[in-house]
Amino acid sequence: MELKNQINSFLRWASRTAAAVTAALCAALMSAVGYYNDALPDTYKVGTGSGMPVIHTVLPVTAQELSDEGFGRAAYSELAGGESRRLSLRLFGSVPIKEVREEMVDRPMLAAGGSAFGIRLVTDGVMIIDMKKVSGSCPAEESGLRIGDVIESINGERVSTNNRVGEIIKASGGESCDIKYRRGAKTSVCKLTPVLSEGSYRAGMWVRDSSAGIGTMTFIDPDTLAFAGLGHAICDNDTHEELPLSKGSISDVNISGCNKSSKGSPGQLLGEFTGGESGELLLNCSGGVYGILEEMPEEYVTYPLAFAHEVHKGEAYILSQTDCGEPEEYSVEIESIGNEDGHDMVIKVTDKRLIEKTGGIVQGMSGSPIIQDGRIAGAVTHVFIDDPKGGYGIFAESMYEYACQAADDSSNESRAG
Repeated sequence: MELKNQINSFLRWASRTAAAVTAALCAALMSAVGYYNDALPDTYKVGTGSGMPVIHTVLPVTAQELSDEGFGRAAYSELAGGESRRLSLRLFGSVPIKEVREEMVDRPMLAAGGSAFGIRLVTDGVMIIDMKKVSGSCPAEESGLRIGDVIESINGERVSTNNRVGEIIKASGGESCDIKYRRGAKTSVCKLTPVLSEGSYRAGMWVRDSSAGIGTMTFIDPDTLAFAGLGHAICDNDTHEELPLSKGSISDVNISGCNKSSKGSPGQLLGEFTGGESGELLLNCSGGVYGILEEMPEEYVTYPLAFAHEVHKGEAYILSQTDCGEPEEYSVEIESIGNEDGHDMVIKVTDKRLIEKTGGIVQGMSGSPIIQDGRIAGAVTHVFIDDPKGGYGIFAESMYEYACQAADDSSNESRAG
């Protein structure tokens, strides 16, 4: 009887344990399905002639073609350019995650960059970069203006230089000025009353109307001459706000070397602008800088564009110029895809030559194209302050969409002219 009780007790324990394990597995499975439902895109682009898209995930996720009725698995069929179809993404080949659309497109061929270039940017309006008291008060702050605001006009006159802002304020005679300004996406109006200080009327604010620097070209579209670079916006050094672009240009630079990066101190490329303008800057945004070249370089190598879902963890290399010579290939590792801070990828420099030259990633290398599996996968965007051998990257597909926007803007301006 005692043995029978022990057996029954063990069976009850085993049953409870099995139920708990099953519940935990089901919860983990549903959590994974929910995560991939949010993390995976709703549309997958594949190059003409390619098969089903490959899904790069930690757990195995596969794509299955849906039948016209919307259930079951249809026989695999080839798509022609411009066609699309519905796919079911499934975890472990059987657990449905979500329905997505596969689009067959002509894969763009892009001329890889890697060369440093000079950037000159004139702001759309003037940005407030600092405020200080004059004669015991700060008229700009008291009017409601803040550092980072972009002043568009004063008393109805559009302003684009800090000199003109100063002239209008000095000529006010202490009378209130109507200030039209932007803060983010919102435009507002306020009244600013200058005060007399040291024999001149002042507003207590300092503004910026332009910027210049060095970055790296990511790619050029040979068909449109649209270029992409940096992989991040040009921001004001003081406010760290994105500078609004009115007009700008790019030019050649002569790179003489670099200050090496070290922990806590990112280095930078050293160089000077040479020659005249080689292209027009049309777009400054979170994804980089974009515009149109006057002509294609005499020598260039084209690579197919990697769609975002094709980029995966593993070996890759970057093209980057670190001295007066040509861009060179340096090995890197793509350590992760996606980031809680919103970055597309995390990369790590593994090439001892580059580490010896630069300490890892330096300022000015932003825009260096990342090549993986023979395709342009992305671009370097940021260096980690505490570990300059690491940094962030952006998908090349995102940059290509911005480059197409710049090409369209240029075409529209030409038609309008």
